[in-house]
Amino acid sequence: MTTSPAPRIPEAVHRRRWAILGVLMLSLLIVVLDNSILNVAIKTIATPAPTGLGATQSEIEWAINSYTLVFAGLLFTAGLIGDRLGRKKVLLGGLVVFGIGSALAAESGSPGQLITYRAVMALGAAFVMPATLAVLMNVFERSEQPKAIGIWAGGVGLAIAIGPITGGALLDHFWWGSVFLINVPIVLIALALMVWLVPDSRDPKPGRLDPVGVVLSVLGLVLLVYGIIKGGELADFTDAKVLATIIAGVVVLIGFVVYEKRSDHPSLDVTYFRNKVFSAAMAAIALVFFALMGVTFFGVFYTQSVRGYSPLESGLLMLPLAAAQMIFAPRARLLVDRFGNRATTTAGMLLIAATLAAFAGFEADTPIWLLEVVFFLMGTGMAHIMTPTSVVIMQALPREKAGSASALSNTFRQVGGALGIAVLGSVLATSYRNGIEGKLGALPPGLRDTAGESIEATLGIAEKLGPRGQALVTPAYDAFLHAMHVTALWGTGVALIGAVVVAVFLPGRPPAAEAGEREPELISTGD
Repeated sequence: MTTSPAPRIPEAVHRRRWAILGVLMLSLLIVVLDNSILNVAIKTIATPAPTGLGATQSEIEWAINSYTLVFAGLLFTAGLIGDRLGRKKVLLGGLVVFGIGSALAAESGSPGQLITYRAVMALGAAFVMPATLAVLMNVFERSEQPKAIGIWAGGVGLAIAIGPITGGALLDHFWWGSVFLINVPIVLIALALMVWLVPDSRDPKPGRLDPVGVVLSVLGLVLLVYGIIKGGELADFTDAKVLATIIAGVVVLIGFVVYEKRSDHPSLDVTYFRNKVFSAAMAAIALVFFALMGVTFFGVFYTQSVRGYSPLESGLLMLPLAAAQMIFAPRARLLVDRFGNRATTTAGMLLIAATLAAFAGFEADTPIWLLEVVFFLMGTGMAHIMTPTSVVIMQALPREKAGSASALSNTFRQVGGALGIAVLGSVLATSYRNGIEGKLGALPPGLRDTAGESIEATLGIAEKLGPRGQALVTPAYDAFLHAMHVTALWGTGVALIGAVVVAVFLPGRPPAAEAGEREPELISTGD
């Protein structure tokens, strides 16, 4: 196989590349771990004080989305700053900020404080995530990059496994804030290893920063998501304030795209999206996380509120999903080599759609082994989407732009997830409120409105009312299960749209001769 005249990676760095990958995965671990831990803790945080914070469903959605929106909005700029100042410096700084935010979040005294400190954590995480993949692209030769990216993607599966189990164990023995405090020692270990092992790298021709673009992107996303969440909270998307906020968000995002198109230093280079393969890979990532984050959101309430499992047991139930990712993410490239990106990713999307549809048939007494099978298949599908699309995206741009490619990939992942929680969370809230409202007539008007917000709110009020409240328990379960079925079908529809996109636009398996001819050209793009 034709290669460059001289290795691009210094020999000293090349020798320790796998150790460096391990440190990068540890850094990635805490960023992903935080969200997977929070997923198990949301029921506890929704419980009234002193056990939790008494957060409403909309406040829980904001505790998740304050992180994802700040994270997504800053990724472009974080990638550029890493390209300019050096990825190692940015990684270290991001980890420090993330650790400080975690310590503050652990001591939150109200849902508002938790939302604020989660945003601080996201500020740090935004500098960690793109830098890990950018460093990876600069310590591995191109021939080893797909394997390294597969292992990196498997690290996400490891975090998904460790997060819920760790969170459940902590909640069984400590207060809810311990799920954030656990990040601090991991940050300290990662910082020490990074200083010792990870080399610095930067783009020799970094782009200029784009503060106007960052403000427009964050403002547009916050307005859009706020409107969607508020509509779900009110169970009325025709409300004037809801419509005005959603429309304002869309207008600002359109303005963002127009501004970026005309800018000579855009944080989002829209010319990348002229490549249909690149665009399809981005869409696949966004759509799969849209569907999966929404399902994870209602899945916790299903296992804990309806099925009665503890946080630890709920975390253990997620193991098959994570195990499948760890098993298949590093091996997905083998299927891509044999069948091509299109067939592998389309099959993954269809598998995700099938597992989401299965949730529409789950009831309060469904055998739990069926849930485990569905989670395993869901993880399998996800592994065969994330690895191929990540390789397509990272290799579509020159090596020097690795930070930008990583930022784009993670931005679409986070925006897809944030919109998934907002849209599917609102579908869940609207369906639940419509299902339970007719059963709340005996409650005072103030309590009636609160009880209709979520299953946790209804069950909390039922518990306070004692024997009189028992009549609300069964209707609450029935209303939630119906809402979950409706939400799961929405998620299925989104996954099917993703399957069509990748089936139409991703490349198939090229003939062997053609693949051989292209290899030198692909290698040369990083020069």
